Amino acid sequence: MQFQTESSSSSSWGYYLSAAVRRSTMMMSMEDPMEKVGRLAAESAVVIFSLSSCCMCHAVKRLFCGMGVNPTVYELDQDPRGTELERALMMLVGNYTSATVPVVFIGGKLIGSMDRVMASHINGTLVPLLKEAGALWL
Repeated sequence: MQFQTESSSSSSWGYYLSAAVRRSTMMMSMEDPMEKVGRLAAESAVVIFSLSSCCMCHAVKRLFCGMGVNPTVYELDQDPRGTELERALMMLVGNYTSATVPVVFIGGKLIGSMDRVMASHINGTLVPLLKEAGALWL
């Protein structure tokens, strides 16, 4: 799993991209939050927008790791524009009243929050999506 945060320390989830890498993309940080979400979602086979203190986010990350998938994780509470990105995600998901994260994209396509991911996993459609996106080779 790859993380996009300001920290350069490692974690049990994967490695972190340093603040220097983030500063090198300063021009991209001026883009519209909705465009940024779309761009980030398209950069990897599986992308999770998360909050580091969210238990549901932790559960969805564990689900993918347990399946052998290596998602890219964007911790919104570690991003200076995280609140703006979270608002854009709220608009995409259509959830204005409860917790927005985690939000999962597979193959650049919005899957949704935890409930949609778990429903896909239970009904057997998650693995084919992961295979189609190139995130799973089984």
